[in-house]
Amino acid sequence: MVSPKHVCVIGAGVSGLAAAKAFSTRGHRVTIVERSTDLGGVWEPARSYPEVQTQSPKELYRYTDRAMPDAYPEWPTGPQVHAYLSDYAKSFGLDRMLRLNTGVVGMERRADGRPGWTLALSGKDGVTANENFDFVAVCTGQFNEPRELHCPGEEGFLAQGGQVLHSSKYNDASLAKGRRVVVLGGSKSATDIAVNAVRSGAREVTIVMREPVWRIPYFIGGLVNFKRILYIRAQEEMFPGWGIGTMARLAHRLAAPLVWANWRGLESLLKAQLKLKQCKMVPKERIEDGVNCSVPIATPDFYPMLADGRIKAVFGTFDHYEGDTIVMSGGERISADVAVLAIGYKLGVPFLPAAYQEKLVDADGQYRLYRLIANPDLPELGFVGFNSSFCTVLCADLAANWLVRYADGQLANQPTARQMRDNIEMMLHFKRVERPAAGVYGGLCVAPYHYRHFDELMADIGTRQRKRSGPAGHFQPPDADAYATFLASAPEYRVTA
Repeated sequence: MVSPKHVCVIGAGVSGLAAAKAFSTRGHRVTIVERSTDLGGVWEPARSYPEVQTQSPKELYRYTDRAMPDAYPEWPTGPQVHAYLSDYAKSFGLDRMLRLNTGVVGMERRADGRPGWTLALSGKDGVTANENFDFVAVCTGQFNEPRELHCPGEEGFLAQGGQVLHSSKYNDASLAKGRRVVVLGGSKSATDIAVNAVRSGAREVTIVMREPVWRIPYFIGGLVNFKRILYIRAQEEMFPGWGIGTMARLAHRLAAPLVWANWRGLESLLKAQLKLKQCKMVPKERIEDGVNCSVPIATPDFYPMLADGRIKAVFGTFDHYEGDTIVMSGGERISADVAVLAIGYKLGVPFLPAAYQEKLVDADGQYRLYRLIANPDLPELGFVGFNSSFCTVLCADLAANWLVRYADGQLANQPTARQMRDNIEMMLHFKRVERPAAGVYGGLCVAPYHYRHFDELMADIGTRQRKRSGPAGHFQPPDADAYATFLASAPEYRVTA
């Protein structure tokens, strides 16, 4: 028998909705708290920049129990994704569990001696009240708190009419019209905004980044959808994974020349297709050494605009402001009216007490999470959506289904605290020593090991099938409908009052 819990889901984005659905389906009482005025997380209209769209095709950016509408394009726009999430919430009654304009300002272990946490919740009126919950699912993800960058001279730049804003605040294309726009960052949001600024009639557009990075076009060679190359199990198996034995290591050594040729061929194709040499944008790093969640999709028209001078690229970062000029770390001076900081977000759980922060995050920023979802030293607490990937929604969905069974003691492979700690140490060694690229985003990136991660979750849950067989399982991208079938094959249960 499993007793019902009152579960608090923190965050109403992709991950929060997945967690709320998973816990409520099992019969738990769920409260979703969201500090913003709407659900959607990064897809909330107020946080979306013009012309934003998914990096992943729509069949990879969906829940297992709800496909995106057939009418949507392969790469849906921001408003379309928000509409999909809103419809998902209404269809499963998640909107009735939602408290908007409610932030978490603190949390402590319950003082009444019962398992769970007391959360300090602040409402729109600014009044803070404490509430007890039996379990807490943190679903704030990796795009929660915008990073800030303040350089000397910024006040003077602002005083003479300049603007400095994070990319999440660039939500009005008229902001660029007739102005000199400088975008700092090398992510897809940075290149998207630079291209949008040109299209919106900016007087000048400059993008500033530390160094060139590999970007993947939607269609490699102009013909093959990138999901059929980079999202398949066969490609993933070219990367040595964690915990492999002697024979597997030997196999990787023997295959090394073919794997090397595969990556050099892809690099050559990308150099030719995107005209990287002409744009002076050839990365120094080998493409396979940097495959992780930070590899961006190439914004259409970005490289052509670089080639014809509509966008100027400068390598370095901001050093200081002088009047209406931004001085770069290399000494170059760029006149500017608007500085857009596409520098990402701070990763963290600021409302968690310091004593628990130390159990969650090591000194080097690596997270101590078993399966990237739970920590044995943080009872009645789990994380959904921290397993970042190119299949964000599917990752969150599977993590949520794992977490509810973990919380209820219903995993087929329910780990002991010792097993969790040992696995965490093994994974941290892998990320720090064997594949440092896996350590980005606090070591919470699943890519390029999507299938390996999904296989582990399915085995823990106890599904009768966890992978597709034959060529489809080896050369096709992840299939959300297939994972829905796998989940349906796991032992069924509901809580009882």
